[in-house]
Amino acid sequence: MANGPGVLEAADIFKALAAPARLEVLRLLALSDMTVSALVDATGLSQPLMSQHLKTLRSARLVSVSRTGREATYSIADRHIAHIIEDAILHVLEDDHQHTPERERDDYVDDRSPRRAHPVGA
Repeated sequence: MANGPGVLEAADIFKALAAPARLEVLRLLALSDMTVSALVDATGLSQPLMSQHLKTLRSARLVSVSRTGREATYSIADRHIAHIIEDAILHVLEDDHQHTPERERDDYVDDRSPRRAHPVGA
């Protein structure tokens, strides 16, 4: 199967984003850098579970870590990720949850062509 440039890497990012706890960690880090203990306090997750989630996020290069002595402070590595998460949340919270095939067709806009108010030939 052929994949365009970056598709496999993007899939890996979405795999890392698949856990709600990791989404919440990234949302918190988008607001400010945080220590592991601050993330544990903010999320209510155990320290071992938080460390596991942070390891996954580091492996996906979604967070970076700086150390001062034994204290690790995490930050979001790329602001694009924060936008992806917020856009996804906004998408699911939209008021219009009723989708019909006609509505979905009308809402689809191909960036390469102008939107048509009516189908061609109508």
